[in-house]
Amino acid sequence: MFESLSDRFDGIFGRLRGRGTLSEDDVDAVLKEIRVALLEADVNFEVVRGMVARIKEQAVGGSLHKALNPAQQVIKIVHNELINVLGGETMTLSFASKPPTVILMAGLQGSGKTTNSAKLAKWLKTQGRNPILVGADLQRPAAVEQLRTLGGQIDTPVFSEPTDPVSAARAGLAEALRLGRDVLICDTAGRLAIDTELMAEVRQISEAIEPDYTFLVVDAMTGQDAVTVAENFHETLSLDGVILTKLDGDARGGAALSVKEVVGKPIAFASTGEKLDEFEQFHPDRLAGRILGMGDVLTLIEKAEETYDQQEAEKAAEKLLEGQFTLDDFLQQMQQLKKMGSLTNLMGMLPGMPKEIRDVEIDDRDVARIEAIIRSMTPQERAEPSAIDASRRDRIAKGSGTIPNDVDQLVKQFKQMQTLMKRMGGMGSKKPGRARKGKKQKNKRRGGRVTPKGLPQLPDIQPADEPGGGLKLPGLN
Repeated sequence: MFESLSDRFDGIFGRLRGRGTLSEDDVDAVLKEIRVALLEADVNFEVVRGMVARIKEQAVGGSLHKALNPAQQVIKIVHNELINVLGGETMTLSFASKPPTVILMAGLQGSGKTTNSAKLAKWLKTQGRNPILVGADLQRPAAVEQLRTLGGQIDTPVFSEPTDPVSAARAGLAEALRLGRDVLICDTAGRLAIDTELMAEVRQISEAIEPDYTFLVVDAMTGQDAVTVAENFHETLSLDGVILTKLDGDARGGAALSVKEVVGKPIAFASTGEKLDEFEQFHPDRLAGRILGMGDVLTLIEKAEETYDQQEAEKAAEKLLEGQFTLDDFLQQMQQLKKMGSLTNLMGMLPGMPKEIRDVEIDDRDVARIEAIIRSMTPQERAEPSAIDASRRDRIAKGSGTIPNDVDQLVKQFKQMQTLMKRMGGMGSKKPGRARKGKKQKNKRRGGRVTPKGLPQLPDIQPADEPGGGLKLPGLN
């Protein structure tokens, strides 16, 4: 999501770089492009009009920072406005002093209420909470059974009874008190469209359990319809927040950029994939940064902290620099990386990445192919890839369902990485002042950067919003 909008912003700001000043006409031209980009992203018209007006007021009438060039000025203003439109601050949950904290999940059929009820329960467990899931969706066949299956996957109890939705919800609250659970998540029924019966039922459930939070689950792929649905539910239930699903999809993103300003309630959580752990708090500032190509380092760090064992990671780094890193170690690190989610999403979180790399779709099957090759090797071959001759290569290819060339390529690239990292490790262990004077002078003539013999010069990285900034990679810039 937001790829098209990100590309449009990238083009707009790229044309500003290098200009010494911006006249009011220049600002108007930029704002016209921004307006078109937002409307094409299916952002609500009133939201676009207000946002563009505020940007113009700051870019033309406000006091601008003299240390920033025109492109940086506009990027800064647009970034701040995106954060405001997306909700400003991250919504945090406060838990009831007298448990349980009751959360009501509402939405249309097919929006993902049941799955996201389980995702929310799993997220709450990472926060040290003990939730219970209550199935009050007695309209859809097998809805309660689906909830029980998901609850079993996250080791969370599920309660329901074949009476009526209001009675089931009320009995679920009594069960939460009996079990001593501190959070209750109630999954309700939906319809294909908003109708009187749906609204009456969900209102009665709300009155029966008196929720501390009422979340509307909205499918981001529905665009502006999602905002209309949110308005209608808010009139009935007085929503506390929105859970946006399919944020990893290819929708244009208008719902995310419209719902807060139109409904007046923030996006609390976002579902970023199909797996139960692909669910996170919604951070407006981080998403605004990703839309503008600034990356999302904080989320990347959080995912790494959740996934990686610090001691194991330090051991792997030490072995890598000492040249003792084996294919077994490499396989283990790949397994850890996969737990962090889609590799394409992870690439999008890195700041300063060129569009050509940021937009590359990394197929998880490619990672699975590498794993299959390594797992088809013997322990000796994983420790010493140089021992792999033609017959061993053919055996590994057959065992992994690949071709011999795939095995050759993996082994070759791994050896190159080993060699490079070993040299870098050697650089850190050398005592200063050992280089000969003549070689220092020669390296100075190359540009003042001492480059060890045989070690390739690393690319220069300038700030992405500077003229000519961003990561420079051969063949891509």
